[in-house]
Amino acid sequence: MRIIFAGTPDFSVPALMALLASDDEVVAVYTQPDRPSGRGRKLTASPVKLVAEQAGIPVYQPDSLRDAEQIQQLRDLNPDLMVVVAYGLILPAQVLEIPRIDCINIHASLLPRWRGAAPIQRAIISGDEQTGVTIMRMETKLDTGPVYLTRSIPIQTQTSEQLFKQLAESGAEALLSVIPEIQAGTIEPQVQDESQATYASKLSKEEARLDWNQPARALERQVRGLNPWPVAYTMFNDKRLRIWNAKTVAESKTQTIQHKPGQIISDGRQQLMVMTGEGLLELTEVQLPGGKRLTASQFLNANQVDGICLT
Repeated sequence: MRIIFAGTPDFSVPALMALLASDDEVVAVYTQPDRPSGRGRKLTASPVKLVAEQAGIPVYQPDSLRDAEQIQQLRDLNPDLMVVVAYGLILPAQVLEIPRIDCINIHASLLPRWRGAAPIQRAIISGDEQTGVTIMRMETKLDTGPVYLTRSIPIQTQTSEQLFKQLAESGAEALLSVIPEIQAGTIEPQVQDESQATYASKLSKEEARLDWNQPARALERQVRGLNPWPVAYTMFNDKRLRIWNAKTVAESKTQTIQHKPGQIISDGRQQLMVMTGEGLLELTEVQLPGGKRLTASQFLNANQVDGICLT
């Protein structure tokens, strides 16, 4: 079967590698144009492009798939199936109609929950007990297509980065399991329940600041959900203190503690805890401007915290 793959970031790579190792033929890879990256703003290829070039697969990097020339170029590849994983370009109806069998997408949530740009992060921040991947038939609207397959993963203490890697691998496995059924016509995608749809809006830097009046459990989820970007933060001595990892302190340890939200509570050596609107949050990995990431003990060895209230 002739497959066109469209994807860009690291999340897309396991699915592409799974297809390259399968019996099907990846005839072309579509990915975003090279972008400036790093302090030097050097043009950098996407992770998908690097994998495709190493495998000797033709790579196409259009700015848009809406003009007639690009659409015809894709049509000339004569694909049976198009697989889209975090590509980053909108596919118009003319493109979706080109593959002989179907155009399918791997989405990092259990649709119809968390359609949109940041499904992994929103699932963590909202306190969902599970998330997963969905393989669906693509439509012109965002993440609305009928569903071929879902695979669930429990959300425990993972950061977005950790869950991202789990879901990328799960999506690749699910893809290989469903493609033969799609090719054979033995599976019928199921229409999504619109009444259950939620939208995962894009993350913003503005939502990274912690509000210590919130419960510790909600703040912990915020920290995990915003790691690795934009990273939760608070103000410490008028400096932005980034919080990479944190955990909720067991209730039995907080019952007799009376401090205002934001107040640092520490043994001065190992534990860096902060009073919240409900319970204590232990900060386990932090970073000051211009510095490296520090464990709580490293931070406490270098900074005086007595009487300080984070804001």
